[in-house]
Amino acid sequence: MTELTELTLAEARDRLRAKDISAVELAQAHGAAMEKARALNAYVLETPERAIEMAKTSDARIAKGEAGPLEGIPLAVKDLFATKGVRTTACSHILDNFVPTYESTVTSQLWRDGAVLLGKTNNDEFAMGSSNETSFFGPVISPWRRDGANTELVPGGSSGGSAAAVAAQLCLGATGTDTGGSIRQPAAFTGTVGIKPTYGRCSRWGIVAFASSLDQAGPFTKTVRDAAIMLRSMAGPDAKDTTCADLPVPDYEAAVGKSVKGLRIGIPKEYRLDGMPAEIEKIWQQGCEWLKSAGAELVDVSLPHTKYALPAYYIVAPAEASSNLARYDGVRYGLRAPGRDITEMYENTRSEGFGAEVRRRVMIGTYVLSAGYYDAYYLRAQKVRTLIKRDFEACFEQGVHAMLTPATPSAAFGIGEKGGADPVEMYLNDVFTVTVNMAGLPGLAVPAGRDGQGLPLGLQLIGRPFDEETLFSLGAVVEREAGRFTPKVWW
Repeated sequence: MTELTELTLAEARDRLRAKDISAVELAQAHGAAMEKARALNAYVLETPERAIEMAKTSDARIAKGEAGPLEGIPLAVKDLFATKGVRTTACSHILDNFVPTYESTVTSQLWRDGAVLLGKTNNDEFAMGSSNETSFFGPVISPWRRDGANTELVPGGSSGGSAAAVAAQLCLGATGTDTGGSIRQPAAFTGTVGIKPTYGRCSRWGIVAFASSLDQAGPFTKTVRDAAIMLRSMAGPDAKDTTCADLPVPDYEAAVGKSVKGLRIGIPKEYRLDGMPAEIEKIWQQGCEWLKSAGAELVDVSLPHTKYALPAYYIVAPAEASSNLARYDGVRYGLRAPGRDITEMYENTRSEGFGAEVRRRVMIGTYVLSAGYYDAYYLRAQKVRTLIKRDFEACFEQGVHAMLTPATPSAAFGIGEKGGADPVEMYLNDVFTVTVNMAGLPGLAVPAGRDGQGLPLGLQLIGRPFDEETLFSLGAVVEREAGRFTPKVWW
């Protein structure tokens, strides 16, 4: 049944509808693959019984001609999405054994459309990290290896479990969340496709909050077409989320393969960083040539406030995290550490329940929001954010349809190689992605080649608000020219 796990989501959908395969067979094949790949630590919870039951229901619907858009498709869900009756911990000790009594809007729409739950994937604790090393359940190990080496590599973060599961063919697609690059960066590190939609395109209701004005859900898949299919089910208005846009969801799949002739693609000069590896520059240039050959017009653009994006992000995001994580106090749910009084109970619960990176960000956030520092730090960062957004708007007003940039400043690095003594070293991994979140724009990461050690490298396409369709059209061009990349099985 190995060949079933090699299918793309679109191929599996078509074969299920043609009754060449059954949803139960598909679920069983992926369950067997998951058992063999536990060394990757991609899943923190497997739900094989639920998967088979959901697959049986899908087979019955297919037999009746009532198949939904994702009928019988086995998916993984990042452990940040509340799943009714299935443990959801945000990969934090403070949410030990928390079982929601409700379903997130995004996952409820996936189940509505017939998808099958394989399990919950590992992520950085409360989505705070760029390598998936801060999870209470331990780091995720990338299915990729450098040529001729056995060094364990990170899959990127925070959605590393979802990226690794898709890359290792342990699911046909997976959900992720992106606050500063947590879908696009791991997608680039693992040779998968990942899209962060426009802020408000997908509901945040039922997703454990990190930074509410930046968080956005999106899919990981093997191909651009698969991402378009999955996003259509995930997106849409939601009365339970006031920041969710009340806009119709286009047929994203129809945009895949559409001509890009005449589209103006901006190449921002500020993304050419000092000391950027030659391999990143080369693949960026190659992407430009591919789009140009497909009929797109390349134009140089300037985003002058890009250099302030990373420091501004690391003020805004921790500030919102400090506020959002105040609810974890040991009173209502999750871990409760004893204390002599309620104040000591709060202190003990939070110090024991939160990991080092979460504590660091909560402390930073509390500091920048405190009296005397709010104006100096938080308010100024919000003003910078407005300027970053205006930079993009100015380019789009000049007729630019999308922008092409690198997705990451390097290929995947080894576990433990970065961020030990200096957490800022880890934060720099988000240098190409945070601007997109600060401006609320859609961003698509597509595999575009490999480095000299055989590791995947990705390119990022940044689009106009609610114009994910153009990104899918452009991403399909890059994908067609670059091909697909899959790791050699070593696990």
